Amino acid sequence: MLARRPHEFHILKCRIVGVQAVVARSDRHFARHTHDQFGLGVIRDGAQKSASGRGPVEAGPGDVITVNPGEVHDGAPIGDAARFWQMLYFDPGVISSAVADIRQGKAEDVEFSHPVISSPGLADTARRLFSAMTSSETGGDLDCQELMLTLLADVIGKPHKPDSVAQEVQAARERIDDDPAAPVSLADLADLADMSQFQLLRAFRRATGLTPHAYLVQRRIQLARRMIATGTGLVEAALASGFADQSHMTRVFTRSYGLSPRRFARVVL
Repeated sequence: MLARRPHEFHILKCRIVGVQAVVARSDRHFARHTHDQFGLGVIRDGAQKSASGRGPVEAGPGDVITVNPGEVHDGAPIGDAARFWQMLYFDPGVISSAVADIRQGKAEDVEFSHPVISSPGLADTARRLFSAMTSSETGGDLDCQELMLTLLADVIGKPHKPDSVAQEVQAARERIDDDPAAPVSLADLADLADMSQFQLLRAFRRATGLTPHAYLVQRRIQLARRMIATGTGLVEAALASGFADQSHMTRVFTRSYGLSPRRFARVVL
């Protein structure tokens, strides 16, 4: 009998609303996917390689890793051993409020500039923030806020100008974002972008890292994830987010997030 591949994935509640903590140890290869949150964490043990929206990267013990909302990425271990990491996922509103404070009111075009940062000091701050966020001790909110602002001030990049290709497909992208559950054709999206279907396909992939269909599936699984987190049943969440059935949603969910929708519901509810 083949030994089971090590895979542990735990979601922890945080002291600040809009922040979620994940602890994982896994040697699985994660398929290309996106999040609708900012992610920031530390590789504690082992190493991984990934194709991020900012280029292929490798990260090892002590490295800080980041991901932006909508950024296409995957992940695989380097070697045979599992890697162990801790991540904090921030709702965009949490980051915008923090960055507005850091930049004295200007929070436009916020992004994490580097997918991997090798800095012992930064990694230490990230580990301390993770501990503070998941601590049950009273009076820790101030510590969380101080550490979060300190960490973000060092990680966020300068405001950037929108990519011209991204602007070309913005109408098509917004169509999917506004109602991911609704059926849509490539012809519909091409009409919105005022280009041929092939031009739209090529431009959309350049702008997002995904084809329109793959992008639609990611937006649907993010919608399903939010619904499940608020107590919606799995069958209802699958159908309301545009999936053919619960099985289809489960396959995409598990491939993207490393745990099943049922297990995710048990953790967050």
